[in-house]
Amino acid sequence: MKRGQTGRYEVSTTSGEEVRAFVPAALPPVPPLDLASLQGPMERAHLALGRLDALSTLLPDPRLFLYAYVRKEAVLSSQIEGTQSSLSDLLLFEMNEAPGVPLDDVLEVSNYVAALEHGLQRLREGLPLSSRLIREIHGRLLARGRGADKAPGEFRRSQNWIGGARPGMARFVPPPPHAVLDCMSDLERFLHSVPADLPTLIRAGLAHVQFETIHPFLDGNGRVGRLLITFLLCHESILREPLLYLSLYFKQHREDYYALLDGVRRDGDWEAWLTFFLEGVAQTAAGAVLTAQRLTTLFQEDQLRIQGEGRAAGSALRVHQILKERPITSLPSVTSHTGLSFPAASSGMQVLEGLGVVRELTGKRRNRLFAYDQYVSILSEGTELG
Repeated sequence: MKRGQTGRYEVSTTSGEEVRAFVPAALPPVPPLDLASLQGPMERAHLALGRLDALSTLLPDPRLFLYAYVRKEAVLSSQIEGTQSSLSDLLLFEMNEAPGVPLDDVLEVSNYVAALEHGLQRLREGLPLSSRLIREIHGRLLARGRGADKAPGEFRRSQNWIGGARPGMARFVPPPPHAVLDCMSDLERFLHSVPADLPTLIRAGLAHVQFETIHPFLDGNGRVGRLLITFLLCHESILREPLLYLSLYFKQHREDYYALLDGVRRDGDWEAWLTFFLEGVAQTAAGAVLTAQRLTTLFQEDQLRIQGEGRAAGSALRVHQILKERPITSLPSVTSHTGLSFPAASSGMQVLEGLGVVRELTGKRRNRLFAYDQYVSILSEGTELG
């Protein structure tokens, strides 16, 4: 449904240029959404989410999948913003090993993991999904590295713009700084309201567009906006664990994504955006379920192969367990986490190397690193650079 423009323009001056800054109208949309047209996409999305949520009770150890999946999302969401860091780079960085990319890139990804984990912890503590929590998340996101000078945790006090080398060439200009606080207060009221006719998934889709339109920070808006979707689903108990991340879907459909956001602002076509969003939820949830099933099968098959090694299997199984928790590791880390002696850990790792379960990464005799190759490969799908 095309409602017409969903906000008003104000003339704002930035970098010596006058621009027309867009101030969105408060949610929910007026006239109301045509929910009947969204019924099919809604049912598919809810069905896929139900299967995804069941993972948290069906997986032998959901923590393993959550640890890895959160890191995949961190890499993808940061890549959308232009970083060149891979999943392996992040895992190496978390071991205090030097990654083969600029430090700022992998710092951004590591910050994203910290921001996500902080936000979820605060929600568990009872802090509502609010402007305060959004600012806290942003503060963690820009705590170190690139962007640390862009007012972490503070709403912007200057005009920003999206696309174009200068304001006058921008693809989109968000609200002027004096309007940001009111816009975010309106969004917070919408997040706290529970309209009987607006399911949580619909509210998540609406809130994401509104946040991206307000663009309340000098940097990091895209990453916070994508996190907002997952936080809302967890806050409303649609998901028990934070297992839904749309960054890969948005990355694969980047042009459609931006065109649909523009369509909401220009024409008020919320239904077109929500159809796209719900399809993304369904595809992403189904993909996460498939990935979890593939990893579970991999772990079980490799465990059976290791058990076939007879007396050597004992230490190898303990090393295998650590690799499921940290798919890139070192022998000192294995000894620290398993209590095995260094010779026993080394012997266990040798068994895994012989079976092709792990691959040594450095080619050195000392300070060696080992990767659970197929695990990293499955998890890295979609994060490939280039």
